[in-house]
Amino acid sequence: MQSLEKKLQEDLLQRKSEGLLRTLPHNKEAVDFCSNDYLGWAREEELKKSILNTFQEKSFHVGATGSRLISGNSVFAEELEKTIAAYHHSEAALLFNSGYDANVGFFSAVPKRGDTVLYDELIHASIRDGIRLGWAKSLSFKHNDIADLESKIAKAEGNIFVAVESVYSMDGDAAPLTALSKIEGIYLIVDEAHSAGVFATHGEGKVVEEGIEKNVFARLVTYGKAFGAHGAAVLGSAVLKEYLINYSRSFIYTTFCSDFNLVAIDAVYKRKEEMAVRIKKVQELKKYFLQQIEASGIKQKFISSDSLIQSFLVGNNSKCKHLELLMRDKGFSVKAILNPTVPAGTERLRISLHYHNTPDEVNLLCEILAGF
Repeated sequence: MQSLEKKLQEDLLQRKSEGLLRTLPHNKEAVDFCSNDYLGWAREEELKKSILNTFQEKSFHVGATGSRLISGNSVFAEELEKTIAAYHHSEAALLFNSGYDANVGFFSAVPKRGDTVLYDELIHASIRDGIRLGWAKSLSFKHNDIADLESKIAKAEGNIFVAVESVYSMDGDAAPLTALSKIEGIYLIVDEAHSAGVFATHGEGKVVEEGIEKNVFARLVTYGKAFGAHGAAVLGSAVLKEYLINYSRSFIYTTFCSDFNLVAIDAVYKRKEEMAVRIKKVQELKKYFLQQIEASGIKQKFISSDSLIQSFLVGNNSKCKHLELLMRDKGFSVKAILNPTVPAGTERLRISLHYHNTPDEVNLLCEILAGF
C-alpha cells in the first residue's frame, strides 16, 4: 500500500514540477468567461422556478432507481426523446447520462471488428476512449484536412466511420461539415457538443444549419453546455437507437439520470422562441467582441473563430498560468489551456462568450489582454 502511494505521489510531484498539476478551481463569484453556459440557462432564475414547480407538481422521483432496462425508464423520458428528435430533425434520440457516456457508448458498440474509424486529430477524449474500448481499427487524420481524410479512406477496411466535432472545443473552429457530408462510402458521426443550442435559428445545431441531416449517420448533443442542464442524447435512426439500447454498455450498465435532469432538459426545449432571442443576442456580443479585439490591437494574437470560443495565444505554460491568475485577481474567470492539452507554443487563454456577459465586461477583458 505504501509503495503504491509513494509512486502516486511521485507522479503528482512530477506533474507539479512541470507546472501541470490540476486542482479544482472556485469560479462562482468571478465574471464568467470560461464556462460552457453559453446561453445563460444554468443561472436563469425563472427557469429554475419552472423546473422546481414541474418537478413537484408531477411528483417525480428524486432518483431514477435503476438503469432504464430495469426501473429507470418512464413515459416522460420516452416523450422527451421524441421532443429531442423532432427539434434536431432526427428520426430518433436516445438519452445518456453525459456526453462522455454517449460517445463511449456509441464508439465502443457500433464500429465492429473489421471496420475502420477515422477521426480528426483534435477529436474529444471521450471519442478516443470509446474507440479504444471497441474492436474496430482506427486512425487519425489531419485537422479539418479533407485530402488527408480521403487518403486514409482509400486504405480503410469494412464499414468506414468518420468522427468529427462540428465546433472544436480548444480553438472554436468548425469542421467542414458540408464537404464531409458529400464524401461517399462513409458513416459520418458529428459531435455537436459545442454547437447544439448555439447554431441554427433555435439552436438545432450546425448540422441542421447546413442542412445535411440526411447525410449524417449519428449526432451527439449535450445538455451541460448551451442547454444549461446535464446529460446528452445520440441522434440517429430508430434502428440505431434500438441497437444502442441492446449493445451500448454505458447505457445498459448504469443507473439513469434523475427525473430532475429530464425536467430541466425539457424546460429548455419548451423555450424555443426564447432560444432564438438568446442566440441572436450572444451572436451580437461575439460581433462586438471581435470589433473590440481589433480596436485594442490584439486581434493578431487570437485564433480566428466564428463560434463563441475565442482563444488568446500566449505560447508558454508559465506565462499562460500567470495570465489566468492575473485575470482572477481582476475578477474574471478565464481558463488557461496548457501543453500537452494543446501543442507547445500554442498555449492560450480560452475565452467563452455568453448571453449573460456585457459589453462593459468585454471592454475590461480586452483592456487587460492588451496590457499583458
